[in-house]
Amino acid sequence: MERIPAFILVILYFISTEVACNGYTHINNNVQSERRALIDFKSGLTDPNNRLSSWKGNNYCYWHGIGCENGTGFVVSINLRNPYPIENDIPYPPENEYGNQIYMNLSGVISPSLIKLKYLKYLDLSFNSFKAIPIPQFFGSMKNLIYLNLSHCGFIGEIPSNLGNLSNLQYLDFSSKYTYHNDFGYSSDLFIKNIEWMTSLVSLKHLSANNVNFSMVGSQWIEVLNKLPMLIELHLDDCSLFGSIPSPSFVNFTSLSVIVISSNEFNSTFPEWLLNVSSLVSIDMSLNILHGRIPLGLGELPNLQHLDLYGNYLEGSISQLLRKSWKKIEFLNLCENDLHGSIPSSIGNFCNLQYLDLNNNNLNGSLPEIIYGTETCNSKSPLPNLRALYLFGNQLMGKLSNWLGELKNLEQLDLSHNQLQGSIPNLIGNLSNLHSLNLRNNQLSGTLTEQHFWKLSNLEYLYIDSNSFRLDVSSNWTPPFQLRYLFMGSCHIGPTFPAWLQSQKDLQYLDLSNASISSSIPNWFWNISSNLEYLILSHNQLQGKLPNSNIGEFLPNLYFLSFSGNGITGTIPDSIGHLTSLGVIDFSSNTLTGSIPSTINNCFSLNVLDLGNNNLSGMIPKSLDQLQQLKSLHLNHNKLSGELPSSLRNLTGLDILDLSYNNLSGQIPAWIGTAFPNLVILNLRSNMFSGRLPSLLSNLSSLHVLDLAQNNLMGEIPVTLVELKAMDQDHNMSISSLYDNRSSYRYEERLIVITKGLTLEYTRTLSLVVSIDLSDNNLSGEFPEGITKLFGLMLLNLSMNHIIGRIPESISKLRQLSSLDLSSNKLFGSIPSSMSLLSSLGYLNLSNNNFSDKIPFIGQMSTFTESAFAGNPNLCGAPLVKKCQDEGKDKSVEDKIDSGFVDQWFYLSIGLGFAVGILVPYFV
Repeated sequence: MERIPAFILVILYFISTEVACNGYTHINNNVQSERRALIDFKSGLTDPNNRLSSWKGNNYCYWHGIGCENGTGFVVSINLRNPYPIENDIPYPPENEYGNQIYMNLSGVISPSLIKLKYLKYLDLSFNSFKAIPIPQFFGSMKNLIYLNLSHCGFIGEIPSNLGNLSNLQYLDFSSKYTYHNDFGYSSDLFIKNIEWMTSLVSLKHLSANNVNFSMVGSQWIEVLNKLPMLIELHLDDCSLFGSIPSPSFVNFTSLSVIVISSNEFNSTFPEWLLNVSSLVSIDMSLNILHGRIPLGLGELPNLQHLDLYGNYLEGSISQLLRKSWKKIEFLNLCENDLHGSIPSSIGNFCNLQYLDLNNNNLNGSLPEIIYGTETCNSKSPLPNLRALYLFGNQLMGKLSNWLGELKNLEQLDLSHNQLQGSIPNLIGNLSNLHSLNLRNNQLSGTLTEQHFWKLSNLEYLYIDSNSFRLDVSSNWTPPFQLRYLFMGSCHIGPTFPAWLQSQKDLQYLDLSNASISSSIPNWFWNISSNLEYLILSHNQLQGKLPNSNIGEFLPNLYFLSFSGNGITGTIPDSIGHLTSLGVIDFSSNTLTGSIPSTINNCFSLNVLDLGNNNLSGMIPKSLDQLQQLKSLHLNHNKLSGELPSSLRNLTGLDILDLSYNNLSGQIPAWIGTAFPNLVILNLRSNMFSGRLPSLLSNLSSLHVLDLAQNNLMGEIPVTLVELKAMDQDHNMSISSLYDNRSSYRYEERLIVITKGLTLEYTRTLSLVVSIDLSDNNLSGEFPEGITKLFGLMLLNLSMNHIIGRIPESISKLRQLSSLDLSSNKLFGSIPSSMSLLSSLGYLNLSNNNFSDKIPFIGQMSTFTESAFAGNPNLCGAPLVKKCQDEGKDKSVEDKIDSGFVDQWFYLSIGLGFAVGILVPYFV
């Protein structure tokens, strides 16, 4: 080998030394430039929790969130994603030493100094709070970016089109943080006007634009995105997309694995061109307006693992759909559609299935007695990976199948709200992983023993209410589970109070209503669980008294308390005021005595107070006015006395005020008409109120029910009643239910209404009732014609007063009227023939007045018997025995009318009247 001359080695040494020195100088300059760019970037940020406290000194590569290229010091990544975003399913922020949550949001402005980071490839600013500023335009100049995440940052305005310059970009997420409702529907802080710039993102693999307004893009989006050949994931949830889902001229989504276009307004059939995209792993088109049939070809997509079509109007046979191969399916959600048919036995072949939701469809038939697939899945048990099975809200019948107890990995089972019958298989007790079991609202029966629960050690949620089970366990049974929610209403648990409840220390919701318990409540029960929020023991035969001890100490979180419909005696303890979190107190229908304790005013969160149907006495406490959240107050059917305290006017949020069947006296105060703008029901029936009706009652613009019957009221009916706006609608307005804002479980309003000669209790159909009852008073004056302008009125009772005058012809405008009682007054004149047009009228009583002339016995009037007109000596004609003098002369005329045009319409009216009059009470 030839030797290298010495001088050449010397020259190479000097060259290499110069290059090395110059290179070091060049790198050092780059280091200073990169550091200055980062410092400038930091100076624009607001960092209240010092997330960037490490950003000091010269070694920026070790600063929090910064990543550098080895050997050069070039910044290649900035990751300042908020580690504790305020989002669902993400842990709450940590707490400082004062117990306050620390929110790690960065805010402020984003400095364009980031452009100087020439080698930056990765930038993540997600879940921070750059509120009310647009996405910076200079991001479009950072051409080396491969990853850009600006999601949930609070940016506003148009997405800059120059992001299309980022041809190297593989991951882009600018999902918006907020979606809100304005006068034009749902909107977003971010929007896109023109989507053409996305065609330049030729390297893009992942695009997320959730909650960004695409409404101005139209149907163009599909053609543009179809030009991105490398696109793997597409997320366009809640983007205000609408209309049909267009079919691209050619399908270029050769790499597409995930498509999410949920929560939009697509009014379309399912886009069948997706069946040609064999690479699809996940499809989410939930919460749209998709209609038509679900293509059977979905079950043949070779890689499909996740399909979510929840909340559409799609149709199809579930038995045909589930007979397809679905080779890799793990998640299948078809709930809230219009699927029909029965579940086939072939479902057992879905070896990878983990989640199946078919709730709220029209499925019928029985569950398959057996399911196939143990051999296919190489498993001893069926559906070996299934963790969640939801079939609630269908019309499934028959018995529960034994194979349900063989689903060894099942965690969630919901078969509620069906028509299932028979008993629960003992094998259910083998489901050791079961977390939630919901069988409520079926027709199931039989005896539940310890064997049904013996391996359910992970069970936390048990709903078996509204069935006919009988629980038969030993007195010393200790369940293997620790429940949070226990609903056993309508199960036969008694007669003794279940001792096994002592072991349940984590209970939050407990419903043992209508459970045939007839013993007293044991002392240990009040210390059962400090987590208890809902306690419902209504409609049993519970005995004894409420405890005088400080139950607020043991139940600090109790929100809903119901002992209604029992035999509890004694007084309401003063300690009730220690339950300061209470939103609902329902002690109705017991035998409680004494006065209403003033300490109840400490329950500042109270929405509902129902003490009706007891033997309470004394006066209504003035201090009730401190219950500023109160919406429903029931003190009916007691022995309360005295006048209405003026302090009640401070309960301005009241929806319902029921003080009926007491011994209250004095005048009805005028302030009732001005204090309660939201009042829907005012019931002061059967008291000793006297004086005149306040004209200001007309200010109750939300009132549906006005019942002042059986008092000593006098004077004329105010003409201002015509101003009761909620009653002048010719359609039924719904009353908002009093739902707890923390739960869908609600207190059920109820009201006793005297109608059609009957006493009816309205509950579920209370929102349909629009009524005025002023009967059994000493009211006088003429019939108030203004009442005939209350077009929504269904029940009107002015009987047993001293009202004079005629029934106006305009009464025919009350087309919703189903019950009219004007009996025992001093009304006179002819009965208006227009009353035959009241097609909904099912009950009529005009007896004991001074009506005269012939009864207009046509149309709806021909459905009533003699008793409706009795006690009017000057009335004649059918249905009375008394004939009119000119009856023979008019007979031929009536025959012509009856056989002509009127006959066709009035007999239809008769049918409608019978339907309303007879069927409505059955839905009460």
